[in-house]
Amino acid sequence: MHKKLKKISFKDLIILETDDYSVINKPPFIASLDDRAESKNLLSLAKEVDEEYQICHRLDKETSGILVFAKNPEAYRSFAMQLENREVKKVYHAVIHGLHKFEDFEADEPLHTTSTKSRVDFRAGKPAFTLVSTLELFKKHSLVKCFPVTGRMHQIRAHLAYHEAPLINDPGYGGKPALLSELKRNYNYKKWEEENPIINRVALHSHQIAFKDLSGKVVEAEAEYPKDFSVLIKLLRKFN
Repeated sequence: MHKKLKKISFKDLIILETDDYSVINKPPFIASLDDRAESKNLLSLAKEVDEEYQICHRLDKETSGILVFAKNPEAYRSFAMQLENREVKKVYHAVIHGLHKFEDFEADEPLHTTSTKSRVDFRAGKPAFTLVSTLELFKKHSLVKCFPVTGRMHQIRAHLAYHEAPLINDPGYGGKPALLSELKRNYNYKKWEEENPIINRVALHSHQIAFKDLSGKVVEAEAEYPKDFSVLIKLLRKFN
């Protein structure tokens, strides 16, 4: 699952910048905040540029895509209030198992969260709401966009797994790896060698965000797919 990270420059990750915020496209396999396993994380890299930077939200280590950093305490407080009031619009793209024709599908099952996982629990769970729409269908998989209205841990992953649509390569929620041998006819591989999955992480990407800056102006940003996610989509299309 883990890859050796190349040296990352925080400034090179910035895709949009205002007086108060920097929006970056997070690579997979780097932690947003402190990670005991590695000395570098995105917040520490940001603080090397400017000690005032604060991270406004977080993504799981394997998840790629949009992250917002505040340049001053007032901007941080403003974003936090928008999150609390559900005024920040975040859209994720995910590749899931099976053919699913979701059209503004409402996943509203309550989620119970532990330190490592979330699960649907109608007794102990807290309210959670995710809107899901299908973008593209392949031979055995679907590309979907997800709008998490609430912000529970692993919300998208838990909701989709509950609806029998787990993400590719997400074993904690029932998602198996995507293998080229399952897509390509007459695929030749040596039986004594273990086949590598097409993507070595959960197939989830934070694609778009919209929020307001301190002047009230709407800030919108979109993050391109990283290489591994793009290759996955390309191969799923090719062998559709």
